[in-house]
Amino acid sequence: MARLVARALRLGRSALIQTGLPAGAYRQRYRVSYLLPVLMWPDPVILVAPTPLLEHLHGVEIPRLQEWLQTEKPIETYSQNASGRGLMLADPESWLADSLAANSQLRSNIPTIIDGVDDLEVWTRQQLTASLQPADWNDLMQSEPMLAEEILQVRVLLTRAVFEHPTKPDECYLLETAEQHILEGLLARIEPNRLIPAAWSNFWHRWQTNGQLRWAQIHRSSGSFSLYCAPVQVAEVLGQIWSAVPVVLIGCAVDVEQKAPIFRQTIGLPELTSVKFSPDRQNELIQLYIPNWLPLPNTPEFQGVLIQEIRTLLLMSVSVAGLTVLIVGDVPLKARLAAILASEFGSRVQVEKTEVGENGILVTGWEFWREHQGELSAPHLLAIATLPLPSMENPLVAARVADYKERRQDWFRLYLLPAALNELQRAIAPVRERQGVVAIFDSRVIHRSYGQQVLAALSPFARINYLDTTWLTQA
Repeated sequence: MARLVARALRLGRSALIQTGLPAGAYRQRYRVSYLLPVLMWPDPVILVAPTPLLEHLHGVEIPRLQEWLQTEKPIETYSQNASGRGLMLADPESWLADSLAANSQLRSNIPTIIDGVDDLEVWTRQQLTASLQPADWNDLMQSEPMLAEEILQVRVLLTRAVFEHPTKPDECYLLETAEQHILEGLLARIEPNRLIPAAWSNFWHRWQTNGQLRWAQIHRSSGSFSLYCAPVQVAEVLGQIWSAVPVVLIGCAVDVEQKAPIFRQTIGLPELTSVKFSPDRQNELIQLYIPNWLPLPNTPEFQGVLIQEIRTLLLMSVSVAGLTVLIVGDVPLKARLAAILASEFGSRVQVEKTEVGENGILVTGWEFWREHQGELSAPHLLAIATLPLPSMENPLVAARVADYKERRQDWFRLYLLPAALNELQRAIAPVRERQGVVAIFDSRVIHRSYGQQVLAALSPFARINYLDTTWLTQA
């Protein structure tokens, strides 16, 4: 990795590195590999990473390395006012905001290291998302007093329309054609006024751009809603950055293949040097338990069998010290499982909390585990209820699938499956530290054709389809 980074700095050639290690885990030492050549390089470099990681690097890793290397390279926060002479630390939001701006001053020709590109698509879509919050309607009425009554009527009509959608856990709904027409009528009326609030101006600009997701988030307790507009695809936007600067993109497992064709297509990345580090079979092999007799997740019997199977696993490993993590993507099932286990295992069971005891049982969804796994000890047992395939019940997922269908592309192979494999590899990475047990109760791994790709993403592993107490006591 150090050689690739040094090469990128020296020759201006970009590279993509898959480490196989979770980007959020501060205990991973691979970052020294890219910090060494960066600190020794005499010219400016930009390092992009999530804020907690930047704080750790700035406060711990970089001072140690500078002392050891006897270098005094300036370390500063990335901004328009930065001197641009040393290492500039940038959070994704600041860097994307500047890089995507037409008048960017800092990005041109400065080599950039991006750590955590597994989330780059999400970061970019969030940066490009325009929103209207409940308070923005009042701001608009104040800026357009002559249209205040009309604005209020539109708000009432939209409220009535969106609240007719049936209640569901995420309370997220794509705007239907009739709802879009109601809003477009208002936006067209207020567009000529340059004094309208920035939130409305930005939203209208994003709304008029082709290829947008338009949705509402309902807040039933307050009787209000928020509106959002974001691009379906980000490849074209990001492609403008890759043509302007040499970059080294570092992620956990962004693609099953070394050259990462699907990931590169998703973020508009041209062909470049690609390296994929595989987990060490000697030290990072996991024990993989996949029972082959479980009902499929979409059957009525699944939940009952799953709960009993997890309960059996916990009872068999009760004498083993260490954290147990149960990942359940289904929100109602997660709550039900946590309640049942808490009645038997008491306060050991915690739901999506980082304050978990040494022998705690953490019941969590995928998002919480992804964001907080670096703050917790490596689990000795990680149980996964179902594969993290994006749910078609989520309207934003359905809209993206519809976009792939419209372009006559394989939406499952190019979107749903890669997203699931990336999530899965990141989730199990901490278990490799102690060669622990990973249990997957989704029998689609065995009975579907894409199961072999799932198993390839989990390699290296020793697999068994029955409960072995030896595994659980040795983990």
